[in-house]
Amino acid sequence: MTADMPDGRDPLGRDTVPKFLAYNAEHRRDRPAMREKYLGIWQSWNWAEVAANVEAIAGGLKTLGFRRGDKMAIIGDNRPQLYWSLAAVQSLGGVPVPIYQDSVADEVQYVMEHAEARFALAENQEQVDKLFSVRDGLPNLELIIFADPRGLRHYHQPFLHDLDKVIEAGRGYASQHDGFLKAEIAQGRGEDLSLICYTSGTT
Repeated sequence: MTADMPDGRDPLGRDTVPKFLAYNAEHRRDRPAMREKYLGIWQSWNWAEVAANVEAIAGGLKTLGFRRGDKMAIIGDNRPQLYWSLAAVQSLGGVPVPIYQDSVADEVQYVMEHAEARFALAENQEQVDKLFSVRDGLPNLELIIFADPRGLRHYHQPFLHDLDKVIEAGRGYASQHDGFLKAEIAQGRGEDLSLICYTSGTT
């Protein structure tokens, strides 16, 4: 607690991660928010760009039927697109469930079944294949989104979606529903479940 926050509450009402993100996008919009080295070159996104990507992913999830309270498993390395997706899920009132990228299929199944994940975001073909191998044991899983299309050209399952196309649909949704994400974020409360994180020793 601080002198201006005697009860531990933020004076600006920023009681969720998405509210902090929205604040930074407005007040620190041109400052760097995230960096990633890709092929030896640093890529950088400012707060406004991060917020725009989060909005696009959130809009895409809405077009796919994502609802407040839904859980989405996120499996992959620490990549910007996966963190944007995590924030998009939280912004819509959902709960992200990050899973270690080196988890074997049985471990992935356990976490997703226990968390009752309805959606999954897989970074690449390796993670998609893991999900395919245990999908029969995941009655709650309805949709799988992949971030890296390499190796997935011949995968045509109707429940499988390319993140780039989800983002494209989300931008269209946002253009037709001005302010939708701001309204969704405003519904969030500090006491809401933010994240389900299983440790490597969870049984």
